[in-house]
Amino acid sequence: MAQRSLIPLTALAAFLVATATVQARDLAVVVTSKPIHSLTSAVMEGAGSAKLLIDGSASPHTFALKPSGAAAVYAADVFIRVSGNVEPFSEKIVAALPASVELVTLADTPEMTLLDKRTGETFDAHKHDHDGHDHHDGKPKKGGKAKAADNASAGNKDGHVWLDPANAKLMAARISAVLSRKDPERAALYAANTAKLVARLDAMASDIAEQLTPLAGRPFIVFHDAYQYFENRFGLSAIGSITVSPDVQPSAKRLSVLRRKVGALDAACIFAEPMYQPSLVAAVTEGTKARAGTLDPDGSSLEAGPELYFTLMRSLAKNLKDCLKPAA
Repeated sequence: MAQRSLIPLTALAAFLVATATVQARDLAVVVTSKPIHSLTSAVMEGAGSAKLLIDGSASPHTFALKPSGAAAVYAADVFIRVSGNVEPFSEKIVAALPASVELVTLADTPEMTLLDKRTGETFDAHKHDHDGHDHHDGKPKKGGKAKAADNASAGNKDGHVWLDPANAKLMAARISAVLSRKDPERAALYAANTAKLVARLDAMASDIAEQLTPLAGRPFIVFHDAYQYFENRFGLSAIGSITVSPDVQPSAKRLSVLRRKVGALDAACIFAEPMYQPSLVAAVTEGTKARAGTLDPDGSSLEAGPELYFTLMRSLAKNLKDCLKPAA
């Protein structure tokens, strides 16, 4: 009798060990915006899911955090954002963040390519612009390496760092390192996922470069100056933005200056964004030969998830190509 009773006890012990392993607590990870959530989700595949704060079509520049979102951040193991400049709503949360929550500000990732804000007649820097928009005149400058005192969290740096695939690789590696340190049992999984993600980013960047190389130097105007990193990586040439910030209405004088520049430089396209007024684009294209297109820098119209970043970048490339290519 005693010998027979050992069998179910051994089986029960094995079951309990297996159950404990399966039920190991997933990290609670909260991420601000869709592109960063996409990269984080790819790194975390098979190890739980990250919570996205800015869902739907909301913009990170004007997003207002709900109490439920704040509660999720305060209860998290890791809170990942781009920067306080790009996501101003995050500043109050960070100021009150419990010591138990690890903050990851991706714009401060070492070795990132960082670009200055663009300024000048048609990339005017707004004195009260707190959202990290880029504004400098002329061709994009090559970014330098990030330093502790010279990073994209600083007010003089462009915060739209995710639109360069090389930056995306560095951010993915940093996310992986943080998660591996917090969850060492899954470090190998995070590393494998990151290696796969980096390979996909390289392949995508190569494909986009091949598509856009013939369009180098074709002038165009964007709705707001969010695309400098994409331009810098793929050799494109925006000559101005309609508005200095998504929440600032452009003046009649600014629209008039842009219209003259469109005519003088024979700009091929004026790009709107999904959530903003198409009438502003019409005001700039009026009386010119420029075509109208649409660009979405945040993936606001896309479904959140690990594929969003790739869909976002390929959509930018396609929409630029479709509008900038010479008319048949």
